[in-house]
Amino acid sequence: MSTVIDGQWRRQDPKTIAAIAGLVLAPMVPAVAVMAISGAPTSAILITAGLWLAAGLLFAGLYALEWWFAWYRITPEHFELRKGAVTRNHRSIPRDRIRSVDLTASLSHRVFGVTTVKVGTGGQSGDSSELKLDAISRQHAESLRQELLFGDSSTVVDSGVPAPETSSTLARLNPAWLAYSSLSVGLALIVWGAIGSAIGSFSELLKATGVFNAIGAAVVATSLWLVVAVGAALALAVGVLGSFVLSLEMWWGFRLSRDRGDTLQVKRGLLTTRSVSLEERRLRGIELVEPLLLRWAGGARLHAVATGLNQKKEENQPDNKTLLPPAPRSVAYRTSAAVLREPQPPSQVPLRHHPRAALRRRINWALMAAAPFLIAAVVAAMYGWIPVPLAIAAGAAVVLVFLGFAVDAYRNLGHQLTDRYLISRNGSGIRRTVVLERDGVIGWKMSRTVFQRRSGLMTVGATTAAGNSIYEVHDVAEADGLALADEALPGLLEPFVERR
Repeated sequence: MSTVIDGQWRRQDPKTIAAIAGLVLAPMVPAVAVMAISGAPTSAILITAGLWLAAGLLFAGLYALEWWFAWYRITPEHFELRKGAVTRNHRSIPRDRIRSVDLTASLSHRVFGVTTVKVGTGGQSGDSSELKLDAISRQHAESLRQELLFGDSSTVVDSGVPAPETSSTLARLNPAWLAYSSLSVGLALIVWGAIGSAIGSFSELLKATGVFNAIGAAVVATSLWLVVAVGAALALAVGVLGSFVLSLEMWWGFRLSRDRGDTLQVKRGLLTTRSVSLEERRLRGIELVEPLLLRWAGGARLHAVATGLNQKKEENQPDNKTLLPPAPRSVAYRTSAAVLREPQPPSQVPLRHHPRAALRRRINWALMAAAPFLIAAVVAAMYGWIPVPLAIAAGAAVVLVFLGFAVDAYRNLGHQLTDRYLISRNGSGIRRTVVLERDGVIGWKMSRTVFQRRSGLMTVGATTAAGNSIYEVHDVAEADGLALADEALPGLLEPFVERR
């Protein structure tokens, strides 16, 4: 029997105590340095350092107590975790229900050679479907993953990396792809928020060094339009650069592979490394995601539509369902075909267009969205705040922009049914193409608003146990929507459909 599953109770690696202490004490050095630069009294600096050291020792002591009472073991039938000093907690997962073993190592964990292991059953019940070992040695963690997922740890070599013949690479990071991540508005917002928070935290230091006074003097001595232009350019440059740095940390070393022929594995991370596993039997399709800026640059992301993926998202980290970072669209197509084991990408199948009534609906939405801006322009012109020609030009520009989004949203609208997949596409700001296995559809949700009924349209939602639970075909003709549902799952709608 493998030593991994000998049934003996084991503690986690004691080096994790030092890792926790280092994580708490690491910010002390820059904080004390900032206090010294800003001219804080020596007594205040010493008191701060002493309190920080005491906090680090306290956290290390509490974690040492938790480590002492935490035990785990693996038997041929169960994976068990027992912990708690005051309140004892004993949890067990049957090994035949284990669906994922994910490894995460933060920078402090990597320094001490330990890794966090999350063992999940693929359920949707949150913490009750997952057991977590806070830190075990890196090589033992990889052996554990192999044993729990495949029942064999013999492929783990001394370096802790699976033997090459057990894994085939589907996609690997090209450093040029990181430029696509710089177009992510979400990452830019994170960067701007972090900078704003840092300015607030170090406001006293900035005042003491005269930074605020220098910026104020420069703004007063410069024209308003130049200040606005320079500020916008600086914010854009910082957002793009910060997005690049964040994507570098998240996706460096990315590799999507098929392990043992039936498990998809994503490895990534520069400072914090992560390894996420997904059994192919839980895969129900893929989703191609194209935010507007990324789409204009010819890029896309690839997500998995699968059952039992952990829905809790780590801060500033992509979802566990992400199979491919922002990359050229051709790479996303090729990877989707490899993931689905198809010779050609199903997401490139020509789609059926929807009725013109769907375009009218989107034009109406665009005009309603533009109305507040038009009213604001009219009021500003009436009170003389801006010249009338400028108000007219601004109003016309706003209407044209919203109408452009409406036309683009209609052009992106479509669906198709193949022998194996239901394919749907919608969206303008974020265009989403979903390729869903017909075998994964378990029901239908038909919805029609008052305006849809007047236009002869309906929204057909395919319900599934995977991903977002429902994937919709928007604003399709009523007859086409019912025919689509009936053809995809023959017989399911028969008792509810009146044939004409």
